[in-house]
Amino acid sequence: MKSIPMVKILLFVSLIVGFFTFSAVSSQSASASSNKTHDQEKFEKVYKVAQKQLGKKYVYGSTGPKSFDCSGFVKYVYKHGMGKNLPRTAQSQYKSSKKVSKHHLKKGDLVFFGGSKRSIYHVGMYIGNGKMIDSQNRGVVRENVKAPWWHAVGYSRIIK
Repeated sequence: MKSIPMVKILLFVSLIVGFFTFSAVSSQSASASSNKTHDQEKFEKVYKVAQKQLGKKYVYGSTGPKSFDCSGFVKYVYKHGMGKNLPRTAQSQYKSSKKVSKHHLKKGDLVFFGGSKRSIYHVGMYIGNGKMIDSQNRGVVRENVKAPWWHAVGYSRIIK
């Protein structure tokens, strides 16, 4: 029986190890990309509901469908876009949701405004590129998150 040179054995073993490593990495990245797709699909459903409300008037305490206040709008959009039931007020929506940092903000996250995290008076849904959709004195609009009249105090994630 001939002996197989050690170099050929090592080459064969490294090919096998490389194959399994590549398979594991491919599987992980496919899983991560399907999660992104799932999150994107959820956002698109919620955003579609939100867009249909553009231009509707602001009425304090209103939860839709003809008029909204800020938290009533967010509650309505998540209920009809994802079947997710959120608390009624901006403060309680903040308290009951998973907090994220400004640097990890994603489409569909909520942006809260106020004097502090204990005195929140406004909420909007982040839609990307520094913009949000919210209900305020001009009604349901798209606007910049950063504006002289808003002071962002917290961020949270509803889409998981």
